Amino acid sequence: MSDSPHLLLRLEGPLMAFGGPAVDQFRPVQPWPAISLLTGLLGNALGWRRQEGARLDRLQARLRWAARLDREGVPLTEFQTAQLGKDDLGWTTRGQPEGRDGGPDSYKSPHLRWRMHRADASVLVALALSPADEAPTLDALAQALQRPARPLFLGRKACLPATPLFAGWQAAADPLSAVLAGLTAQARPAVFYGDGAGPAGPVRHLTSDERRFTLDLHAGRQTVYEWMRS
Repeated sequence: MSDSPHLLLRLEGPLMAFGGPAVDQFRPVQPWPAISLLTGLLGNALGWRRQEGARLDRLQARLRWAARLDREGVPLTEFQTAQLGKDDLGWTTRGQPEGRDGGPDSYKSPHLRWRMHRADASVLVALALSPADEAPTLDALAQALQRPARPLFLGRKACLPATPLFAGWQAAADPLSAVLAGLTAQARPAVFYGDGAGPAGPVRHLTSDERRFTLDLHAGRQTVYEWMRS
């Protein structure tokens, strides 16, 4: 297979949140950026709206990615409280206000939740598109990352990047080869990659990283491989 250009992203900041499956009030994170996170990040840079589900679904289906954890950072958990009243309205993902039931005593205690993050992490991501000539192209994504239509964040709105996200180009056979390029023989960073981004590896993780943007939910199980230096 001949080498082709791969778009490089540097994800680095005081805090980042690569969200994993949520359980009740707990919002854990995982080591690699989900393909849905990368899709949303790129769509935001392009100025796409969340309601453009078909466009986002198509971009997600075309993405081939690999992520190298140059600095894994340290885990950090944020404990949040919110005092809710009977007359407070919540908002659903479909934009309709959600009413609240229950007697006065049910609102005496605050709502509790835990948000996990990684602090001071640095991740190199290589991206390819298949097919490559369909819009948006890698060149269009690179331009959008350098002049994003809206502010960008790393998983949650409070997680702002510390450096420009566009990190240049790397010629390689696939995204996995792109993030491995330049590593010394002694380097052993954690590296994760999705289907089509490199040969199937011996270590596999089954995830729900893919999002059905038209349905506004995560669905199905995808395979993420972990690279291991022999």
